[in-house]
Amino acid sequence: MPEPTQAESGTARPVRIPEADLETIEASVRKLLDRSAEQARRLDALAEENPVPFGAVGRRLPSAPVPAAPPEPRPILELDGPELDDEIDALTGWVDGFLMPTHGAEVTTASPWCRRWQEHQDVLAWLHALWLAYQQHAEPEAGPAGMLVWHRDFLTHTMAVIRAPGGPLSACMTDPDRPAHRLLPRPQPSTRTTDSGTDEEDGDTR
Repeated sequence: MPEPTQAESGTARPVRIPEADLETIEASVRKLLDRSAEQARRLDALAEENPVPFGAVGRRLPSAPVPAAPPEPRPILELDGPELDDEIDALTGWVDGFLMPTHGAEVTTASPWCRRWQEHQDVLAWLHALWLAYQQHAEPEAGPAGMLVWHRDFLTHTMAVIRAPGGPLSACMTDPDRPAHRLLPRPQPSTRTTDSGTDEEDGDTR
């Protein structure tokens, strides 16, 4: 009677592998382990060079650098040197190229102007603030009503102040055919300031 097969008997016979094959398998396993260890070292090195922020595990982060924020605008009278000259040049381009051709009323005694307005510090400050407000309200983030707000809250008030009959340009050009420019004298220091300076010079410390 023939002996039952391995499947029929339900028992597994041990598999015998030649020693030469065992050495080959062992060498292959060692190579796999060495390769895995090398990959782990590389991943650790990459993680140290590019740390993943908290909460970003599991998703791919953009590798592009974050652009630096633009500098905050400063009042023009706080600037000096080349920075002031550059800002005045840029403001002049906007005033001569857009503001006055579009919103500049005729020069009259009731609405004076000055072709050397850059020399009037108060006018320079007003127009620079108006320009900064224009840039802000012209941005898409200002919404559809952005420019209407600029016209209502900034343009009308600024032009009324700097071109008022008794305003900073009242001694300048009041007739387009007769250009003129004159800086009005500034108020003198108050008597309290003047008296304090005199007292200090006299040695009085009241």
